Amino acid sequence: MPAHDFRAPRLFVDAPLAQDARVPLDRDQSNYLGNVLRLAAGAEVLAFNGRDGEWQAAIEGRKRPDGLVILQQIRPQDRLADLTYVFAPLKHARLDYMVQKAIEMGAAALQPVLTRFTQASRVNTERMRANVVEAAEQCGILSIATVAEPVALDRYLGQRPADRLLIFCDEAAEVQDPVQSLQDARETGHDGIDVLIGPEGGFAEEERALLLRQPKILRLALGPRIMRADTAGVAALALVQAVLGDWGGDKA
Repeated sequence: MPAHDFRAPRLFVDAPLAQDARVPLDRDQSNYLGNVLRLAAGAEVLAFNGRDGEWQAAIEGRKRPDGLVILQQIRPQDRLADLTYVFAPLKHARLDYMVQKAIEMGAAALQPVLTRFTQASRVNTERMRANVVEAAEQCGILSIATVAEPVALDRYLGQRPADRLLIFCDEAAEVQDPVQSLQDARETGHDGIDVLIGPEGGFAEEERALLLRQPKILRLALGPRIMRADTAGVAALALVQAVLGDWGGDKA
């Protein structure tokens, strides 16, 4: 894969990308390029849309940047491992952090679930989507993860495909070697992976019982210490990507 250019500004654009195509900029993008980065017409940036790869583009506009002309493809489109991050939402900045880190760790989809002890009563999915795009722009990621609307935990469990592996990070589970547990799960076969992180207060007993009745479930302990939910998410995704995901080739 071609090396990523970390010096050039990257923009997510919701438009088809092809050589010589012209893409309009929205007000925030125009302000960012013209007033924050002080770039003028002719300056080059990188553009991606989550579908057509990454492209070198030149800014157009007389008084301020108002569009891009697409020059040439720099990287072809890739695809993320079939990995969904399922989590009980947190409040404000910690939810922003959780979303950003899940994207950096390669999650292809985000699914908020509401549990008995979920702290956040309202979930701003538009803000989550903005954090997804920002993380992708900053980290050279080409694919844009989907963000689902929040659902109750029991409803989520009732509608998820039974052939997907559900990795249930349970603070009440016996502490064992998580790498070996994940390697054992790989041998059983699965069609995609869901990683579930619960709320700060943990799962209620009836929720844990419902989870343990799910097919293709792996109950995983993340060591002898209790982590905050956002920390647990990063730890779990790192383990999964290392053993089952795309850190060692696309296995999910």
